[in-house]
Order: sequence, then C-alpha cells, then structure tokens
Amino acid sequence: MSVSDICRSNTGVSLKASTELPALIQDLKDEKQDSLVAMESGCDLFDKMKNRILSFKSYKYITVYGDACADSRVCPPNILGFEPGEAFTVRNVANLLPTYESGQSETNAALEFAVNSLEVENILIIGHSCCRGICALMGMQDEADSSSFIRSWVTIGKKAKLSTKAFASNLDFDQQRTQCEKESINNSLLNLLTYPWIEEKVKKGVLSLHGGYYDFVDCTFENWTLDYKGSITVGKNRVLVKDRSFWC
Repeated sequence: MSVSDICRSNTGVSLKASTELPALIQDLKDEKQDSLVAMESGCDLFDKMKNRILSFKSYKYITVYGDACADSRVCPPNILGFEPGEAFTVRNVANLLPTYESGQSETNAALEFAVNSLEVENILIIGHSCCRGICALMGMQDEADSSSFIRSWVTIGKKAKLSTKAFASNLDFDQQRTQCEKESINNSLLNLLTYPWIEEKVKKGVLSLHGGYYDFVDCTFENWTLDYKGSITVGKNRVLVKDRSFWC
C-alpha cells in the first residue's frame, strides 16, 4: 500500500504466518507441535530477524537505501528479510491499530484473517523514526478540521500522545515525537487485547504479541514482547513488556 506522501509514514503490522495451511490434514499439523514450544517465546523467530537486519544493514542499507524515500526505508519484508509467504504483512499510516470497539477497518479485517484463518503465532507491530503520521498526531489541535481523513485515523493514537505530553513535556518536539512513536506501539499492543479472539489465544500461550521500532537514520532495531500476565495484573490501561533487545 503506497498512496502519495501520506504513506511516507507507513509502517508494518507484521504477522508471522504459520507454515501450515488450515486445509492440511491433521497428521501434518501434529508434526508441527514439537516446534511450538520454541515459537511461543518468539526466540527462534527473533534470532533469525536479528541476523537478517544486521545483514541488511551491512549489504543493502548504505548502498541502496541511503537516499531512498521514507516509505521504502520502512518496508518490513525488506529490512527484516522475510521471504515470500513467510509473513503476513499489513501496512498503514503511523503503525496504528484500532480497538475492537472502533468497528470495521481494513486493518482489523486483515488481523482477523491472519489470527483466525492463518493461525499466526506472533504479531509484531513496527513503528519507525521520523514518522509523519505521529508528527501529525503530535501537532494536532483539538479544534482541527474533524473532516480530515488523516485526523480521524491518527486519533487512534491519542492516548499515546497524552502519555507523551504528560511524561516528556520537558523535551523538544523531535524528542517527544520519538517517544510517542514508541508509545503508540505499546498503545496498539493494548488495543490488540480488546479483540476477544486475540486475548483468548494470548492467554492460552499460542499467540505472542511483540513491538518493534526501526530507526532508519542509523539502521537500528528495537524489539520487545508484551508481558500479558503482568499487564493484566496492573490493569489493561498499562502495558508491561519483557525480552527487550536492541540490534545495531
């Protein structure tokens, strides 16, 4: 998906697809069970992703992406080295994911298909540096034009904006934007838990939720995993994370 300059702030909601199709016979599905223990934590997946992004940085980033537009710099399959069919990817403005109560959208329709039909095992929400969508969110005034499509969409991240303004009011705008870019990822992780069929799978341990942040200025990548039990303990309005790592 690429629509003029609006989508220069596009990010990926990458959903690691199961290698098995729902229509395959049961005995083939059974063969998959031995690998599920490792996949539940995402360790194998993220080890591969780390190696791939470091390879991307060494062989492609400097020579190919140095002068590229923002949209191409943040293409998840490219930077994370996904092969065709390896990941089900949805891209939208500012890496935002609406709540279940928000109603139908292209994003949550794709999410429903990936989780319930493809039976993905991991959901990775990726944000990135210098995001124009988050910039629009941070600069948005309450009295702004309510008919704007951009305003209507980025309002999904309003909680992230308010949190950033509350805890980073002493920082300049660029620093606040960076903070909000990461905060919006966590806000979207919490929004995922508003979908009953997602929370049920997370609770059972067959689906893991992850956040990622790509800085295309220096080609670094942060990733972390939602601590579901911890987040439930402190309440669904707060997110606790674990297994945070930084790849550079």
